[in-house]
Amino acid sequence: MIQFRIQPDSEIPASTQLFNQMRFAIASRQYSPGYKLPSTRALAMQTGLHRNTISKVYRQLEEDGFVESLAGSGIYVRAQGHEGGSRLQSPILQQHPEASKVLQQALDELIGQGCSLNQAREIFLAEIDWRLRCGARVLVAAPSKDLGVGDLMVYELEDTLQIPVQLVAIEELAAILDKTTSATVVTSRYFINDVEAIAAPKSVRVIPLDIYDYSKELNLLKTLPKDNCVGIVSLSSGIGHQAEVILHGLRGDDLLIMTTQPQDSYKLQAIVKRAEVIICDQACFSIVQTAVQAASEDIIRPPKLIKVDSYIGTNSINLLKRELGLG
Repeated sequence: MIQFRIQPDSEIPASTQLFNQMRFAIASRQYSPGYKLPSTRALAMQTGLHRNTISKVYRQLEEDGFVESLAGSGIYVRAQGHEGGSRLQSPILQQHPEASKVLQQALDELIGQGCSLNQAREIFLAEIDWRLRCGARVLVAAPSKDLGVGDLMVYELEDTLQIPVQLVAIEELAAILDKTTSATVVTSRYFINDVEAIAAPKSVRVIPLDIYDYSKELNLLKTLPKDNCVGIVSLSSGIGHQAEVILHGLRGDDLLIMTTQPQDSYKLQAIVKRAEVIICDQACFSIVQTAVQAASEDIIRPPKLIKVDSYIGTNSINLLKRELGLG
């Protein structure tokens, strides 16, 4: 069972600490769809929290669409977006709800065996046509208050898939989809429920992206000496905020955490001059390197730079390649 750590003397409410840690576990696929959450008794023994507090967190996770409660069984992580089997519906698929799942598995197996999409079209014409039509346009959806995380996803997807990807604010997604049905919408699991609520009624495919679990980086931070300063530089303000909450749960006030986006030169310079370790997105790495070099005369010991190679999990990249017919 994943170990959740709560800082009882923190200004951040215990329920908020646990909620953020559990949401991170779901978004990073440590708790995959169908996973049964620990009982409130088991989690109370691990964290020291009252069972009522844990029940409150579970209710919030359910209200936000991350989990679902099955009477007499327990609470399970929900399947989201395309992984839940959502498809452009036809009368035949409505009569046979399992047909779409069977069709998809068979198609993936054919492609894995070397069958081209054109060859498979003869067997699964409707499914292949749908995939090709949706793959003509890939949209990344992110909230307007944190378009930086969308920029990060676009950066990685274009680099990996070698196709154009368009960033769209979630608040503007409905208007964009009103003008087209030939699209695939991808987004982080943090935002999947809002995006699916907009896209599903329009029969547009939505695929949730798993995020990297940052296990190597977290293991390093667990071993840093007390009072070390850690800088986090990301295109996304949300990633910085989530990192602060997660790291607070791990180390409390043992570490000083400083976060910024690369365009904030004042904060970036402060991090470069103060931090012993700086963790940054792949898209930010060269900017941080340049800032360290520019401040070299003012730094006694240069910070250790750690480049996070990906924000999007490998499994999600492979899923997108299959769905878009990219091999």
